[in-house]
Amino acid sequence: MSDRLSALADAGVSIWLDDLSRERIETGNLAALVKDSSVVGVTTNPSIFAAALAEGERYDAQVRELVAEGTDVDRAVFALTTTDVRDAADVLAPVAEATNGTDGWVSIEVPPGLAFKTEETAEAAQELWKAVDRHNVMIKIPGTTEGLPAITQTLGAGISVNVTLIFGLPRYRQVMEAYVAGLELARDNGHDLSTIHSVASFFVSRVDSEIDKRLEAAGATDLQGKAGVANARLAYQAFEEFFDGPRWEALAAAGANRQRPLWASTGVKNPEYRDTIYVADLVVENTVNTMPEKTMQAFADHGEVTGDAVRPHYADARAVLEAVAAAGVDYDDVIAQLEKEGVDKFVASWDELLETVQGQLDGAKA
Repeated sequence: MSDRLSALADAGVSIWLDDLSRERIETGNLAALVKDSSVVGVTTNPSIFAAALAEGERYDAQVRELVAEGTDVDRAVFALTTTDVRDAADVLAPVAEATNGTDGWVSIEVPPGLAFKTEETAEAAQELWKAVDRHNVMIKIPGTTEGLPAITQTLGAGISVNVTLIFGLPRYRQVMEAYVAGLELARDNGHDLSTIHSVASFFVSRVDSEIDKRLEAAGATDLQGKAGVANARLAYQAFEEFFDGPRWEALAAAGANRQRPLWASTGVKNPEYRDTIYVADLVVENTVNTMPEKTMQAFADHGEVTGDAVRPHYADARAVLEAVAAAGVDYDDVIAQLEKEGVDKFVASWDELLETVQGQLDGAKA
């Protein structure tokens, strides 16, 4: 067991692996990470599935079955990915039981091409939920304007949700509103609120990547590498402020769980930055950090937990964003661009996934 990862978990940070493949499941690698590396959850996305299925070999038998059934490529991708998520959920089921549902989750995303379609997103979420058929699966829904009512609708049906692609503070507040509205709908629909969980995936490194580029152009390089963490710290402040007061207390009394912030995009993209910056600088209780294995290994090797790395820094975080704005960087424009790019990247990965599986289906027919 890694002492550094244990210390991170003891500080209130749930460690989720930002990766999944059939190889990880079948070789016991995922179970070993749960046992030895404090991993208590798994997140997936179209890029992760595209990489896993490109390797191909462990999917061959199921691909042949799908060909024999005459399955088209869209349904084949659905079957392959939901199988992996179901099997991963079984690996994590003891964690879900031991933590009373706080952890032990595996996330699977609705097709990214639906990011701007409310009803289709809600329908896809229901279909994924029924297909995986495990209590510890979260359906990932992008936190776009159109995604917000789908999030409320899905939660209202008693389904746990991982809201993804959140980059900015105003949108994050809307996501929390959508969550509470979903719980109120679920309560009205007779669901047990204690069984519904949610995380809000707030992206970190991509914010730095875009803002750094603009700071470079503005000649304000002294501010580079600071905005991503500052933005996330202020998101946590918003989380603490939001889950307070009579509206929330009424839901909490009915067994509702707070929607925890999940730090996403925590792999460092600039090699000049500390490789653990988006973990070590965001240590605070009641959070999730979903990490690529490389980042997890880096933290296990040399990451430091020095207490609460978020709450004492709210004023500094606000000052950073104010300085970035003073340098001429338009925060709202950055966030809008990142959301659009985030959806576009996942759509491209989804197309790559479809192409890969189509090739496998064609190969199995030969």
